[in-house]
Amino acid sequence: MSRRLSLFDSPFLLGFDEFERALDRVSRSGSEGYPPYNIEQLSETQLRISIAVAGFDMADLSVQLEQNQLVIRGKRQGEDEGERIFLHRGIATRQFQRSFILSDDIEIASAWLDNGLLHIDLKRLVPETTVQNIPIRNAKDKKDREQQTIDVARD
Repeated sequence: MSRRLSLFDSPFLLGFDEFERALDRVSRSGSEGYPPYNIEQLSETQLRISIAVAGFDMADLSVQLEQNQLVIRGKRQGEDEGERIFLHRGIATRQFQRSFILSDDIEIASAWLDNGLLHIDLKRLVPETTVQNIPIRNAKDKKDREQQTIDVARD
């Protein structure tokens, strides 16, 4: 029996079991294949989602951010399919909705349509790391200071 590898297997990521289970549920429920898409990592902080939307114009597509969910919708406008006779129909142009759940540190950088592909660039916001040094004191020094505080309070 082979065990599936996960990002959350790292010993440095403790307590993320519930998050991993939720992620598994989302990936299984979103298994419909239309429209097909790719997700590529462009750099350490940048991602690109590319969705195949052949046959759709810019006016037929919408990209929205709803809470922490990126929602892409496509619906063909105005073309009357009843007048056309297809001998073979291999290019799907049915309406669709594709959703991606984003973490709080992801923002949408841009979206553009190019040669039948809708590209959406995402950027991860990297917080500045701050380091705070905590002084370590001797327990005897702490007792001496507490005694001085008590003596001053009595005076």
